[in-house]
Amino acid sequence: MSAETVLAWKRWHERRAETVAAPYGPLALIGTYWLDDVAGDGTIPGLPGRWRQDGRAVVHEADGVSTVLEAEGEPVFLPDGRKLLAIVREGLLAVRVWDPRSPARLAFAGIAAFDPDERWVLPAVFRPFEADRTVRVPNADGRERGLGLGGELAFTVDGTEHTLAVTVEDDGRLWGVIADATSGTSTFRFRFLHAPAPDADGSLTLDLNRTTLPPCAFADAFICPFPPPGNTLAFALEAGERAVLTN
Repeated sequence: MSAETVLAWKRWHERRAETVAAPYGPLALIGTYWLDDVAGDGTIPGLPGRWRQDGRAVVHEADGVSTVLEAEGEPVFLPDGRKLLAIVREGLLAVRVWDPRSPARLAFAGIAAFDPDERWVLPAVFRPFEADRTVRVPNADGRERGLGLGGELAFTVDGTEHTLAVTVEDDGRLWGVIADATSGTSTFRFRFLHAPAPDADGSLTLDLNRTTLPPCAFADAFICPFPPPGNTLAFALEAGERAVLTN
């Protein structure tokens, strides 16, 4: 790889570490509490007051004051610095809690990654499905949820074509959940693939050196989807992020 390309990757890698280690970044997430699991008295362990669902909002009542957290709306900050945010997944509401003093954030020492290699910068083509699909896949919290897929990404490694089902994001970029022959050994058990928006003919350049760890590699409270059927590569993808480093 050119010195310029390697430098760009190193800057990307450094920004990734800064992002996950931010005060309210992935390492700070300490809990995801589903309202349908909340105790009958409306309490959540470790959080003040009582909690209930009201339509697409979570209502928090404490000291005679009610606070409404709209699903995917603005966060609320507790006096002790913890951040609360309401999320919704398949119609179910949850409260997420971030704490800058989380043990995972305090112990973080970086992200282990493979050295960048031009072997993993590949021409690829995106082939959209005739209609978007949703497949049910296990999630990291033990539940099964739908994963939306918009097409397949095709590329060739050592003379063999491989295809991966991917999601088309709102800005046109592609995202996928993948595993490979390194998963669970020299890398985390699955990883996320990212690709730029394809050209009009579907072509794009796929840089597998920027394969990332999923959020649940940084905090157990994330609910990352597992790879859908067909998204486990038979070869060792020795590229991208490998594991979280701790002190």
